[in-house]
Amino acid sequence: MTNYKANPRSKYRNKKVEYKGMTFDSKRELARYHSLELMEKGLVISNLQRQVSFEVVPRCGKNRAVHYIADFVYIDENGNTVVEDAKGVRTELYKLKKKLMLWRHGIEIKEI
Repeated sequence: MTNYKANPRSKYRNKKVEYKGMTFDSKRELARYHSLELMEKGLVISNLQRQVSFEVVPRCGKNRAVHYIADFVYIDENGNTVVEDAKGVRTELYKLKKKLMLWRHGIEIKEI
């Protein structure tokens, strides 16, 4: 007989939270979104976007492309595009995708 849990714990102990009909992967990510919302209202940043996908490895034969999905992308006060990740645990896969983002797109991911 197998034991199943009704609400299994997340691997990294983060809890998904909802706000204004949007789901965030963690409280940390939601807190950062609140800050960025205020910055956008104060005209410090513009064009705030969530869950933006970047291709880091193109499709090759039958293998699908590999994507990095940024938590937040926005334009800062100097007109620069900023890519942010509300990072709790830096997995090996994340570290690889971070390097691929820099190599492929010239984008340094800002970790919060």
